[in-house]
Amino acid sequence: MTSREKHDRMANAIRFLSMDAVEKANSGHPGLPMGAADIATVLYTRFMKHDPQNPHWPDRDRFVLSAGHGSMLLYSLLYLTGYEDITLDQIKNFRQLGYRTAGHPEYGHAAGIETTTGPLGQGIANAVGMALAERILNAKFGDELVDHYTYVLSGDGCLMEGISQEAIALAGHLKLNKLIVMWDDNNITIDGDLSLTDSTDQLARVAASGWNTARVDGHDPEAIAGAIEAARRSDRPTLIACKTTIGFGAPTKSGTSKVHGSPLGAEEIAGARKALGWDYPPFEVPSDILDAWRVSGLNACKKRNEWEARLAAADAEIRAEFERRMRGELPGGFDAVIAEYKQKLAADKPKVATRKSSEMALEVINAVVPETIGGSADLTGSNNTKTSQTKPIAPGDYSGRYVYYGIREHGMAAAMNGMTLHGGVIPYGGTFLTFSDYARPAMRLASLMGIRSIFVMTHDSIGLGEDGPTHQPVEHLAALRAIPNHNVFRPADATEATECWQLALETTKTPSTLALTRQNLPAVRTEYVEENLCAYGAYELATAEGEAEVTIFASGSEVEIALAARDQLQARGHPARVVSVPCFELFEQQSDSYKAALIGDAPVKIAIEAAIRMGWDRFIGVDGIFIGMHGFGASAPIEQLYQHFGITAEAAVQAAEARLSKKSN
Repeated sequence: MTSREKHDRMANAIRFLSMDAVEKANSGHPGLPMGAADIATVLYTRFMKHDPQNPHWPDRDRFVLSAGHGSMLLYSLLYLTGYEDITLDQIKNFRQLGYRTAGHPEYGHAAGIETTTGPLGQGIANAVGMALAERILNAKFGDELVDHYTYVLSGDGCLMEGISQEAIALAGHLKLNKLIVMWDDNNITIDGDLSLTDSTDQLARVAASGWNTARVDGHDPEAIAGAIEAARRSDRPTLIACKTTIGFGAPTKSGTSKVHGSPLGAEEIAGARKALGWDYPPFEVPSDILDAWRVSGLNACKKRNEWEARLAAADAEIRAEFERRMRGELPGGFDAVIAEYKQKLAADKPKVATRKSSEMALEVINAVVPETIGGSADLTGSNNTKTSQTKPIAPGDYSGRYVYYGIREHGMAAAMNGMTLHGGVIPYGGTFLTFSDYARPAMRLASLMGIRSIFVMTHDSIGLGEDGPTHQPVEHLAALRAIPNHNVFRPADATEATECWQLALETTKTPSTLALTRQNLPAVRTEYVEENLCAYGAYELATAEGEAEVTIFASGSEVEIALAARDQLQARGHPARVVSVPCFELFEQQSDSYKAALIGDAPVKIAIEAAIRMGWDRFIGVDGIFIGMHGFGASAPIEQLYQHFGITAEAAVQAAEARLSKKSN
């Protein structure tokens, strides 16, 4: 056991690295690292199963700094324990361009950063997904290969954000007992004392959601260790309220909001050095303390050696499957199965809603890709996300492949990100496209992190009908397309839906959204083509009979309208072509020559989408014709709505002929 004196000095290394880095950057949040240093020291020296030299081994414990503004706590830990990505030079260049030590922890910048945190509450919700993924893989591969904890350091802000309740309730319901949240309970926010804004009994709230709770002195290492030990033995997730003093050691600012989000200043840091007996210059950690931290990292790695021996001893087939899943690779033969299914679709030509063709594709996919984990935010029957292979995951029984997330869109999306980050599973989850508003912060973070989370968004337009404008998305496609590194797929029929699913699964560094219809759509791809045409983002679906006077671009349900308009224009002597545009983002990745040829030089260009115009000028130009929505929807049967809003083949033909007539005069 570490002596109290040694513990204090090890914790002080975190405190002074943090305050010195913030001071040098003249920017940052020193209060949390100073206040939570004792918690972090106990966790990393006594409990964390990790290996700084092999930081990605699958059965490591996960640590999530949900209160991401305290990023210097994590960077200090990674430097002190010996992660090569975080050097002293990185610490000295905290928050500077080109360095790994960003203002908030960024997934992918350095090993040991398990997720991007900063938007409060996201980390704790990610951790719920990580803990769920651990249980799912444990049910498949057993304790020998999968048996680890997910630890979270949360702040008051994380618990105040609404997403925390969604995540906490889900974790409590599912009895995710290997999830341990340590709450830096310091009663301070940027605005001042917590009492200004909140009087919630957080332990009572969390207990009511099915968690264990405990309250300890966050500066007493033995009390912290005892609480973690008890939590590790629990059959439920645990929240440990660690009562701390924000900015611990600062002589005049500790315990106040002044230490939350601003550098301490030279005078206050000098006072802290004196108060805590830290007689070393900035960024210097005495050799005996640095050695003690490095030894703790070496001791932790023994668990990895034991695990590798168990993996080596496992059945060869099980080992290969485990390693494949953790690499994120799809099973061999996946493409062949998709090709065979596309041939069937070309023969059958089903007339179904794309939410149904998505389900049909998933029935094929889930049979050959065992790591897919489906789910829905209480709209399973509407999103069509459940297949015959995906029996429900239930409290204490994690052998299933389907998560009933409840009415928790934001929590679902963030938990999916956590599952993806954990590895070994590929989550997809559904809701209505209009409720992507509720999930969007997590969808944005999936894009920022570059991870394969798949969002199934049905009821994608006014085509959902009678539920009316609150449920009819009009701006949502444009809003999601605006997110960098996010593929928004809007398939036009069952073949396109299958191709879009194939792309979503094969794309490991970009999340995907599938926008799917409620209403039935005819098959527009009636002949089998081996190539995945949706991979181009946009492709010519119907050629002009003669030199094209009109090019019609459309996505999803409006491709049917575009084809009808083309037929009418052709019959009236105006050669027209139709371009299906299932994915703006993939189109932009094509060569300049492909893009120019596809857009073409027809004198009239029309775009048809039951949504707002934003983004379509890329295809039709600022003077192009747009047939779509110019405001919110209405409550009525679908047939009336398209007519009412003028999203018809006749409207497209009329507009095209008017423009052609104008050009000829």
